[in-house]
Amino acid sequence: MRQSPPMRLPFLHRRRVVPTLPGVTGTVRVDRRTKNLTKRLRPGDIAVIDHVDLDRVSAEALVGCGVAAVINAAPSISGRYPNLGPEIIVGAGIPLVDDVGPEAMTRLREGESVRVDSETIYRGEDALLKGVAQTPESVATEMEEARAGLSAQLESFAGNTMEYLRQERDLLLDGVGVPDIRTDLEGRQVLIVVRGYHYKEDIVTLRPYIREYRPVLIGVDGGADALLEAGYQPDLIVGDMDSVSDDALTCGAELVVHAYRDGRAPGRARLEALGLGPVVFPATGTSEDVAMLLADAKGASLIVAVGTHATLVEFLDKGREGMASTFLTRLRVGGKLVDAKGVNMLYRSRIATWQVVFLVGAGLLALAAAMAATPLGRSFYDIVGSRWNDFTFWLRSIV
Repeated sequence: MRQSPPMRLPFLHRRRVVPTLPGVTGTVRVDRRTKNLTKRLRPGDIAVIDHVDLDRVSAEALVGCGVAAVINAAPSISGRYPNLGPEIIVGAGIPLVDDVGPEAMTRLREGESVRVDSETIYRGEDALLKGVAQTPESVATEMEEARAGLSAQLESFAGNTMEYLRQERDLLLDGVGVPDIRTDLEGRQVLIVVRGYHYKEDIVTLRPYIREYRPVLIGVDGGADALLEAGYQPDLIVGDMDSVSDDALTCGAELVVHAYRDGRAPGRARLEALGLGPVVFPATGTSEDVAMLLADAKGASLIVAVGTHATLVEFLDKGREGMASTFLTRLRVGGKLVDAKGVNMLYRSRIATWQVVFLVGAGLLALAAAMAATPLGRSFYDIVGSRWNDFTFWLRSIV
């Protein structure tokens, strides 16, 4: 009798279990300018930046892109002041490897896959770079130390403010140097949108205000794209034109290029290449300041600001000396300037939802009473009653 061969389970003895490596793995995206990098980040990418004192707007943009990790060649907290960005990154559960060094910008190649585990960056199984792994506890400690050095930053901020006042005295006091524009702002309300703090939420909450008052819509650089994304057509686009899309530039809005004080305007070349003729506004300071000064000089009755800077910490969080101009610009514009959140709170308080429901209900009740008092109305109610009786009879017949 022939014996059958023993039964075997094919391939089970050959199966190889690959161990799961710790940390997170993703595709590298590298750029020294964080705002340029966020334009091409995809969920799961690893952002490689060179950003001293990571600010809140950049951090929120990185979190919004859904990055798997952030590698910073520079210190995310230098200790100059309590910047807001690192807390947002680690609070979202995103690994932040800090102070890796300038070689991170060259040794980490665009498009390659790397793994981040604690403070170490791996290419395959090889340790490539090391930095400081930030945690909520380490960020809180460094922020506390940064607050201790805030007085020195305030002194520097005050000095920069005086220097800006000296350079732009005529513009701030008398409006000298403001160019002519074709958009009519005289006596109208103006909404200035900067792609900054909570700009998306503010635009959404301002929809009733925009619908009723029809303000002139001014987008500051990427703020023009924010308006388009929300379904609005900007009337004016102001800025150096480095972070606004071609679609926004060609949407039909009037263009005002923010130039250096000596008249150099790098953004003008881009617009001329698109066949667009901009207005040039030479001024020191930021583009949002230029937009506010332009609206004020051209007779706007009210300036509503979305995504702009309102507090001293926010001014410092931008990490540049030019933010001193923002402080003086607000003094120049004065009572015309209102933050978007304040407008929303005031506007919503004008009429409550329950009042609208009550008013509609009272109107319908009055209409029903008026119809019952007329022969035509009574005939209508008789017809409705007859149809209702027919319906209930039919319903009982099929049950």
